[in-house]
Order: sequence, then C-alpha cells, then structure tokens
Amino acid sequence: MLSIEVSGLKKYYGNLKAVDGIDFTVKKGEVFGLLGPNGAGKTTTIEIMEGLRERDSGDVKILGFDPWKNGYELHKKIGVIPQNFTFFEKTTPREAINYYADLFHVKADADAILREVLLEDMAKHNFESLSGGQKQKTGLALSLVNQPELLFLDEPTTGLDPNARRAIWEVIRGLKAKGKTIILTTHYLDEAQQLSDRVAIMDHGHIVAIGTTQEIIQQHGSGERLEIHGSQQLADYIKENTELQVEYDPAIGIITVALKKKIDALAALAAAEQSGLEWGNIQTRQDSLDDVFIKLAREPLDEQEKTTSETQTGKKRRL
Repeated sequence: MLSIEVSGLKKYYGNLKAVDGIDFTVKKGEVFGLLGPNGAGKTTTIEIMEGLRERDSGDVKILGFDPWKNGYELHKKIGVIPQNFTFFEKTTPREAINYYADLFHVKADADAILREVLLEDMAKHNFESLSGGQKQKTGLALSLVNQPELLFLDEPTTGLDPNARRAIWEVIRGLKAKGKTIILTTHYLDEAQQLSDRVAIMDHGHIVAIGTTQEIIQQHGSGERLEIHGSQQLADYIKENTELQVEYDPAIGIITVALKKKIDALAALAAAEQSGLEWGNIQTRQDSLDDVFIKLAREPLDEQEKTTSETQTGKKRRL
C-alpha cells in the first residue's frame, strides 16, 4: 500500500525550475529519506506534499488526498516537525501537548506521548530550560498528538550533539516499528543511511538517484578498491606488471587499485612486494553514501536567487 504517490511534479519560480518533473512513491510504514544540497528542490517538494505550496503541474497523492485541494482533511492525518523547532518558552512539554490536542479537537494522553519520545522525565520543565535534543523531542511529541499516519521530519537532528542525535534516532526507529510512514530530510548522510529504508537524492530540481543506500552505492559508486601508500614509481610498476586498473594521487601519496575480484588485491600486493620499492599502509575501501552524494550533487543553487524568485512568483499557503 502506498502512502505517497508523486508523478511529473513541477514547480517553477519564473525561470527557476525548483522541481522539474520528479516521480517517486513511498510505501506505508517506510522511512524515506529526501536528500540533496541547498537549493536542490527538497523544501519545495516537501511543502507541496504538506499542502503548504501549490504545484504547477503533476499529480500528488498523500494518503489518498490531493494535498492542495484537500489540505484540511490531510492535515488531520499527518504530523510535521520543522527544522529548528521552537515553542513558547514558559510552556512545559505536557502543557504543549494538551494545547495541541485542543487545537486538533482530539484527546491525547500527554504522558504516553512523552514516554514514546523518551521525554517523560522532562514533562514539567519549561521549554526554555530544555536541551537542544529535548526541544526536538518536544517537537516530535507534538507531531504525534493527532495520531498521524505520516510524519514529515525536516532536519530533526541539526545542531545536536552525537548523543542527542542518537536519542532522536531511537525515537524514529520506535515510530517506524509502530507502522508510521516517515519522510526524513537531513544533511547528515550517516543519519539517512542508518534510518532510511530508501532514499532519493535531488539535485537542481531532479531526482538523480533513488533506492536503498546500498543500491545507490552499487549503481553510482566506484566499486571496491585497494589503497596503498606508496610512490608514483610503485604505481607504475604495479600497472606494468599486472592487468589491473591503477591510479596514483601525488597529493596524498596513495595508489588506488580497482578490485573486480577479491584476488586482485593479492595480485597488486604481490607486485608491490616484487618491485623492491618501499610501500606503507594498505586498506580496502568502498564508497559510502557521502562519496556518492558528492559525486551526484553539483554546486548548490544560489539561495538569494531562489528567495528572490520565490518572493516574486511563488504562491504559498500559510496555515
């Protein structure tokens, strides 16, 4: 069953093609990471899916609803935590949950929600006294008040220390275990790799890669390789005495040997030993999602250009 269906989605601001005909689906209960550099089109895409911005063309179905035409019905079924979430300084997390419950006209068990986001021990503390991670957990708690089927988490761990980040990860894993569908945007590639079932990488309004992180790495990465600390002379010797693909980076003094088969590493090391030349540390390496991301994502769009175009021609609904 699909929670999200996006087909041919386009949004232009004058000559700026913020989103230029993208297609993707998200299954119920899936954590889907939407990645990309600043200006890639992520925010516009998310705002269209949330019903905050009108699309120019294409089809978008969120939990079966058109987010722009049926926003009122949709917003009862989704939860949103924006980047750098904040709230009234003198309000406690428990009070905040009860306040949101009144806004949604629903009954909410504040203590149960606080337990779900691992914040029950801070229930009576004012928001201003909470740590960064605790404030983000408060945002997560509020996004759960209406018992949503789908959550939009925009940079939920930005600026947090490693321990706070991992605490948020545990909350997200717990929500997934309960069957929640989650759209995650993040600039932390390790976070996307840890939490997402699938990811889409956007660049200049296009989706340039989509799939599991391993699928994307296999499709767009450089494959497994052996790295040897050595000289240009040694690199030339290995290349001349094997049938291997060998490259040398003089800036860091590393010889890179592409490994089509595991035994290729033994052939390269045997040649290095036979050369009589000095060589140092060795390691095998495979691209990470970070490596692939850097390869696929071009220079970010100038933010001033985006803001100007958006102000002049964009149409945004404020709720």
